Amino acid sequence: MIRHLYTLLLYLTLPLVLLRLLWRGIKAPAYRARWLERFGVFRPPPGWGGLWIHAVSVGEVQAVLPLVRELLARHTGLQITLTTTTPTGSAQVRQQLADQVHHVYLPYDLPFAVTGFLRRVRPSVVLLVETEVWPNLLHLCREKGVYSLLANARLSERSAQRYARLGRFSQQTFAQFDCIAAQGEADARRLRGLGVAPTRVCVTGSIKFDMHIPASLEERVEVLRREWGGRPVWIAGSTHEGEDEVVLSAHHQILERFPDALLILVPRHPERFDRVASLCGRERLQLARRSRHGDYSNATQVYLGDTMGELPVLLGTADVAFIGGSLVMTGGHNMLEAAAQGVALCFGPHVFNFSVVSQILIDAGAAFQISNGQELASQVSAWFADASARADVGERGRRVVAQNRGALSRLIRLIPLH
Repeated sequence: MIRHLYTLLLYLTLPLVLLRLLWRGIKAPAYRARWLERFGVFRPPPGWGGLWIHAVSVGEVQAVLPLVRELLARHTGLQITLTTTTPTGSAQVRQQLADQVHHVYLPYDLPFAVTGFLRRVRPSVVLLVETEVWPNLLHLCREKGVYSLLANARLSERSAQRYARLGRFSQQTFAQFDCIAAQGEADARRLRGLGVAPTRVCVTGSIKFDMHIPASLEERVEVLRREWGGRPVWIAGSTHEGEDEVVLSAHHQILERFPDALLILVPRHPERFDRVASLCGRERLQLARRSRHGDYSNATQVYLGDTMGELPVLLGTADVAFIGGSLVMTGGHNMLEAAAQGVALCFGPHVFNFSVVSQILIDAGAAFQISNGQELASQVSAWFADASARADVGERGRRVVAQNRGALSRLIRLIPLH
């Protein structure tokens, strides 16, 4: 009965959902395309079936890339359907995997949309990443005998309290999972507290530690480093609305002490690129844009990363990294791309999406947590002034990533592929 009420609410709010999609399409035209896929309507190529993986956007796609590649290597002929929610995630799938997987958007959690999707894809296993919990999708998968696994699962204290307020509805929803692979013991404990049977929850660690830095990326990093010409460089990656002003203010303070410092600024969402570029102009900072080749010069003070899929490369070129989404209540973004490349890194107080990873890094002295723009400027300046301390933090980051690998193999053992 509760699920039916939930479904009724979805139908009632559907016009608002579509209006929001249309509104986002004004700023990011890709949102105006492929709407039918969101209702489970598309033409599947022959041979679909097998494994269905859902990764919301760019960060989740990056996290599952090693998993997808390992599964394809182990299981010849395995059909994988990889869904995303955002156009940026979709672009990342196509860029990184091309025709190795089938890709469409995730259907809305409406019974007819999910049923249409399942009828076309015919998966035997669905693997949802991190926090993707959809009541109708899980109910229909169980009804049709599709094995469901929540991978790399994380559940903050705040989210656990919100789910707990929903009482039986949360319990019934999480009970639909055949298996939940939690990132850490705290996540597993909160999941069990919501009524998930202990036998269905295990701790595998975070698959984000199982990243591989390809030689081709290292080569591109070296090319850009030569272009910087030995300048002190810091990057603010995956910034959100409300953070760019703080970052630019911090950069002004850094420039007072290090006049040749370069800030690489990479907004999280492409629809914000032009707005952030205008903000740099208002701050009277000399701007170059990554999308305009030849735009950079020694007079450049801010280098705007306004291209897709290049954040790992830009992170590798920096001496210091600030990971965005952490000075605002977004929950932070993946710190491990910087740590794996030996870049000294810091982030703000709001990292509840990466509570396990961030604490491991802090405890190892591989990252520092700052509270505001003033502390950000101070930390970056301190690392610019002390190359030895900066290198030590970066090396600790490399070791943390190396020591915590292994979640990928543990997760693969949980996927029932025959």
